[in-house]
Amino acid sequence: MKKFIITLCVIIAVLLIVALTALFLGTSKIDRTSYYECDYYKKSLVQLDSLRKNNASVYQSLEAGFAKISITPSLNHSEDNIAEGKFKNVTLGGYSARQGKFVTGIHDSIFVSAAAIKVAGRLMVILGADLVIMPHNIADTVVSMLRKAGISRDQLMFSATHSHSSLGGWGMGLMGSKTAGEPNENMVSWLASQISLSVRTAIKDLKPALIGSGNVPAASFTRNRVIGELGTKNDDFSYIILEQIGGKKAIIGSYSAHPTIMSAKNMEVSGEYPGYWARKMESTFADYAFFCAGGVGSQSPVIIGGEGFERIQIYGEALADTVLKCASTTPMKDSVIFSAITMKLNLPEYNIRLMNRRSLVPALSHKMIPGPKYPVLQAMRLNNMVWISAPGDFSGEIALQTKNYLFPKGFNANVTGFNGSYAGYIIPSKYFFLNMYESKDMGWLGPNMGDYSADLIRQMADIVIR
Repeated sequence: MKKFIITLCVIIAVLLIVALTALFLGTSKIDRTSYYECDYYKKSLVQLDSLRKNNASVYQSLEAGFAKISITPSLNHSEDNIAEGKFKNVTLGGYSARQGKFVTGIHDSIFVSAAAIKVAGRLMVILGADLVIMPHNIADTVVSMLRKAGISRDQLMFSATHSHSSLGGWGMGLMGSKTAGEPNENMVSWLASQISLSVRTAIKDLKPALIGSGNVPAASFTRNRVIGELGTKNDDFSYIILEQIGGKKAIIGSYSAHPTIMSAKNMEVSGEYPGYWARKMESTFADYAFFCAGGVGSQSPVIIGGEGFERIQIYGEALADTVLKCASTTPMKDSVIFSAITMKLNLPEYNIRLMNRRSLVPALSHKMIPGPKYPVLQAMRLNNMVWISAPGDFSGEIALQTKNYLFPKGFNANVTGFNGSYAGYIIPSKYFFLNMYESKDMGWLGPNMGDYSADLIRQMADIVIR
């Protein structure tokens, strides 16, 4: 008996040593080096210097064109048919708690919308899709398709509504598949085709236009979900209005509250509250309305009434009513001061955290969630509006810092997320070591990423407004 106990103890000790060795070989200490000293920042400074030298604003009349294309799938077919948008099964993206289950129905239709803006021969297209994110496998396919038509990545500002009740099947890596269900290349191809079609259609629709923009106070609709009332929140609703002279009108809206009113229990496709906001704006104000998620990181919606789907209708339509009060009196101009820049975002190493002080080594982190191939930051000036687009769940608090930085200079500003790739949560560095979902599970790029991103955005904003 004594020999057995000794043998058992030896086996346990050996297993423990093997487990600890594997753990420490597969993990590393979290790097706390200041980003000022890191190569990725030094590379970014070189890029910014080039942008300063080569960027120039223009002041001229503008053209605008619009498109709205359905990405509502037809369900329960014997096999997938990309040409007709028919699918055998579709997973619902947004919550890992759904465990890759299939959609049971369509509650409300979802779309991808595009607004093309052309000034002095320079073209930019703002895209908004009723998806939880804009993953890089879809965006890369879109860029490849549009390259044949002479449209470059620098001319596309991707975004998503961030509805947590939209299509899955686009996930990459273990974590991506957990959130979006099993990968479906047919879904990726179909979504890319629909998004490409929206861009081409909007460009064909270009006509002389007027432009206006603004930020609307909407504090009662959102809250700081990380530290509650102790934290700040980005509570302005930002918008751009484009109106073809003698033609159609579009409004592009952006707000920093997570579209998570519908829980993981819901298994029907829905555009969530952004969809109801868009429908209300289209019935009362514009021919086209589409939503780009703002700094939704660290921010959640404040439920204002109803049950089930009624909740998102009440919320979305109340938000639309708030916006309408200002949008309807927005001055419209027939010329615009225009400037737009794009820079490749040099990222810190991917390090998915396992413990408070240790994370998976980059090679294993990329197995869990493949990093984006070409993440970008973009900034565009349209008169006194600076519209910025970043990858990932971008913090509302950092977006607010950007607004506060530019406001004394005479500019409104907005930061949207999910710009053609996904880099996890980009949150203030002060939150990184909190034992919370946004920081521990989704803060993949280390403690510097929030402050580093804020620094780059301030410098990019200075370039487009000079």
